[in-house]
Amino acid sequence: MSFYKFVLVPFLVLLTIESCVGRTLPSKLSDSTKQPLQTSRPYNIAHRGSNGEFPEETAAAYMRAIEEGADFIETDILATKDGVLICSHDVTLGDRTNIANFSQFADRKRTYEVQYVNMTDWFVVDFTLEELKLLGVNQRFSFRDQQYNGKFPIITFEEYISIALDAKRVVGIYPEIKNPVFVNQRVKWSDGKKFEDKFVETLKKYGYKGSYGSKEWLKQPAFIQSFAPSSLTYVANLTDLPKVFLIDDVTIRTEDTNQTYYELTSDSYLDFIKNFVIGIGPWKDTVVTTKNNYLDEVTDLVAKAHARGLQVHPYTFRNENSFLHFDFHQDPYVEYDYWINKIGVDGLFTDFTGSLHNFQEKTSPLS
Repeated sequence: MSFYKFVLVPFLVLLTIESCVGRTLPSKLSDSTKQPLQTSRPYNIAHRGSNGEFPEETAAAYMRAIEEGADFIETDILATKDGVLICSHDVTLGDRTNIANFSQFADRKRTYEVQYVNMTDWFVVDFTLEELKLLGVNQRFSFRDQQYNGKFPIITFEEYISIALDAKRVVGIYPEIKNPVFVNQRVKWSDGKKFEDKFVETLKKYGYKGSYGSKEWLKQPAFIQSFAPSSLTYVANLTDLPKVFLIDDVTIRTEDTNQTYYELTSDSYLDFIKNFVIGIGPWKDTVVTTKNNYLDEVTDLVAKAHARGLQVHPYTFRNENSFLHFDFHQDPYVEYDYWINKIGVDGLFTDFTGSLHNFQEKTSPLS
């Protein structure tokens, strides 16, 4: 479906996006002419794109992130009713899209259990790609710019890959195997393969391969991430691409193994998972606990990870005062300085790619 059915947006935004949305297959510029991926400072990971400015996981958000200097563009992968892999953080559509405006979908709400909680909403897995392409994506937070609500469509995994491959410099991808238990319960492929199989097949189809730091990997960098450890151990047998184990609040249970992340950050578990992953992606509060919006205690998680040769890529860094602890005096640059130079992280998931890029250019320029 043509992108131009959506409400007109500023000309430069359209010009940026029309080159990738709706393309059937990703294209690729000459690799020999591209500026290589920087590896000398912590990675700037565009969390769902530059979603501080544009609705998350849209072409606009990703292309803006690349323009602002992202090393990697990050996304969440789910599957449609007809088995197409798409970019969406939520398994539901009510909050993230304008589906409520479509009367033909009014009777399509369902109640499913997702990660031990019953949820009633419209679910991605109940809609075909053609149906989902009718929808527009909304800005998640009400205090961010609302002018683009409903103006950009959901994109596919392949369209997301296209954006990275078409960049004028090497830009990595950082896709997440999202809610794999739920997806495998609800979506079936005719060849009998699993969600994780289709995920890796897509990466291989477009040339993503190689262990971390290898020549192949540096040509087309990618990290595979998941909160589900069994998915990571499964895909370890399918690809040598580096994997990152995501860590939520320590009280939360995993979707697949029903273990708390407290259990999964123990020395014994880190000794196990290090055989399958190159790093961990912890929620910031598992690294530094907080109290009354002040930093409290630095845990030993980063030290334990680094002792095992694992990188640490915490999430999520946001510019707004409501997300900044008082210690940082409402200044995101102070927060970046703390995490990079005191905590010693190896990458940062940020909603504001440009802010992190500007900080790094001022404090550790590449040239």
